[in-house]
Amino acid sequence: MLNDLYKQFKSGTDIRGVATEGVEGQSVNLTDGVVADMADGFVLWLSKKVNKPANQLKISVGRDSRISGPRISAVVTKRFVRAGAEVICCGLASTPSMFMTTVDLGCDGALQITASHHPFNRNGLKFFTRSGGLEGSDIEEILQYAQDGEHPEESGGGSQRDYDYMTDYANGLCEKIKKEVNADDYDHPLRGFKIVVDAGNGAGGFYADRVLAVLGADTNGSRYLEPDGMFPNHVPNPEDSAAMASIREAVLESGADLGVIFDTDVDRGGAVDSKGNEINRNRLVAVASAIALEGNDGGTIVTDSITSSGLKDFIENTLGGKHYRYRRGYKNVIDKAVELNALGINCPLAIETSGHAAMRENYFLDDGAYLCTKIIIKAAQMRKQGKELDELTKELREPLESREIRYKILDKDFRACGERIIADLTAYAEQKDGWNVADDNREGIRVSFDKQNGDGWFLLRLSVHDPIMPLNIESDSVGGVDKILGALNEFLKTTTGLDI
Repeated sequence: MLNDLYKQFKSGTDIRGVATEGVEGQSVNLTDGVVADMADGFVLWLSKKVNKPANQLKISVGRDSRISGPRISAVVTKRFVRAGAEVICCGLASTPSMFMTTVDLGCDGALQITASHHPFNRNGLKFFTRSGGLEGSDIEEILQYAQDGEHPEESGGGSQRDYDYMTDYANGLCEKIKKEVNADDYDHPLRGFKIVVDAGNGAGGFYADRVLAVLGADTNGSRYLEPDGMFPNHVPNPEDSAAMASIREAVLESGADLGVIFDTDVDRGGAVDSKGNEINRNRLVAVASAIALEGNDGGTIVTDSITSSGLKDFIENTLGGKHYRYRRGYKNVIDKAVELNALGINCPLAIETSGHAAMRENYFLDDGAYLCTKIIIKAAQMRKQGKELDELTKELREPLESREIRYKILDKDFRACGERIIADLTAYAEQKDGWNVADDNREGIRVSFDKQNGDGWFLLRLSVHDPIMPLNIESDSVGGVDKILGALNEFLKTTTGLDI
């Protein structure tokens, strides 16, 4: 069992903690000593996983732009070398590229030092094998080794070398665009396109210079391409309204055909079309689904639970696919898609509204740069036909109103409390006239309402990690969200353990 010290580092399928001073009340817990023990834990876990002694392992190490990245990278590299491993030091890199080192460079394992979109003072460790990202149980095992003070034997045969894998990775994206666009000017398929990039001072600035510009695109007007681990301009997060406002402004000010935006470590992406329409959340899922279902007629798209009713209609009735709503958490969505394919169900895409999109053709790797590359390819193909990208989703019905409320759970056993509230609400909803409990929901409770009762739906669920119950409401009518919330509040006032 993990003690309180090590339990705090587990964040789903990653390790995360405070790596830098600078935020009041948050002391550094990712110390050199703790990180070293975690690195040793990974060596022990990986050695068992791939059935190789530690001194025969090949491990790659990369990092995003956080200011604590170089320190942590030095610590883990030293420990891997001490155990006898061959270490490939990739420096500033995207998270998806680090997985790809297991494919292209034959690494047994890969480590990306990142905390995604979290503030500058936080950082973390994200691990990969050739099978993909680790499961939560794997992270617990690594932390248990660290907690118990278990270490691989020291060996004198370890080595380290620097390798600019991001150039290889960028070249791979370039070749994909060339091949799939197949322009008359084959080597410059994006000539005549103006595409701007907002990297949010994370690791995604390479996309403008080493992909788009190389292929002939005009990238003038791009923003925040330089790595800066203090993130001085906006949170690098395609879900964040300020971040999306930034890339939208860049598109409209520069007259661009398209804008793309990444989170800090580039495993998520979003876009804005030439008219300033934001391609994120439900619209991003719609665009990705339209692309993924080409050549996969009747295929299944796995999404998280908070996708809209209009999106389901678009996937099933416009695109002719099937929509499988699953639990929040990008790894949950990806794992379900992998499982469905193993059962013989054609499932080409797993995507969460946060911007995590994993395509079967790309190892079910959630890769923001790959997703944006697919969108750019589609835009170029449509231009050949005299069409614009926004025509792809013209039949997507989007809600008129939407709201998210995050209720704090007050009980110490927050999971039991949340599950009790969901069970009670389900029983309540099933007895209420006009409340239609969804039969295709796999997380929390989802209830839809006709026009008279709010013309929309709500989803109440338990947060994946935190003592929170998020509530999402959408409506197709003015005032519908308030009407649905008012009806739900009649139940919530009778609950205990929830701060309403």
